[in-house]
Amino acid sequence: MSVDPLVERVLAAEPRAGETRVVLVDGRSGSGKTAVAARLAVELDAPIVELEYLYAGWDGLEEGIELLRTAVLEPLASGGAILVPHYDWLAERWAEPWPLEPTDVLVVEGVGAGARAAARYASLLIWVELAADERMKRALARDGDLYRPHWERWAAQEDALLAREETPARADVIL
Repeated sequence: MSVDPLVERVLAAEPRAGETRVVLVDGRSGSGKTAVAARLAVELDAPIVELEYLYAGWDGLEEGIELLRTAVLEPLASGGAILVPHYDWLAERWAEPWPLEPTDVLVVEGVGAGARAAARYASLLIWVELAADERMKRALARDGDLYRPHWERWAAQEDALLAREETPARADVIL
């Protein structure tokens, strides 16, 4: 898959977070969001904020979306200092946040990236879709035994989020 048309759309878009064009890459677990975001980040020479480090563990989806808004996007839009939270999944606690300098383009990747609270800052909202059985195979192949006992728990949070947010229907692009 070529990301060239997406790159062109991002570069043609107006910044909506201060001087920054924010690209939100959302989709359910295992859909391929990370691969799409990584390719875009390379082509756009942009940093990536991965929501998985903003979730406070397996029940942290909603908190992660709130942290994206309050700790990353609002400061970015106002030109303030940005310290991106970082949850350490192995230690099961918050680690040192990392500084993020203002940038022309920022790629945000993760389940919930396109939530309405974040979408207002987006220059482009991308939804990545894949069949449920394939998503599960990919996610468990990637994270294996760590993820397996939490798959249904996480999927229930995704279900609730998507029922409320209707992200695919609001996306600029569906892959």
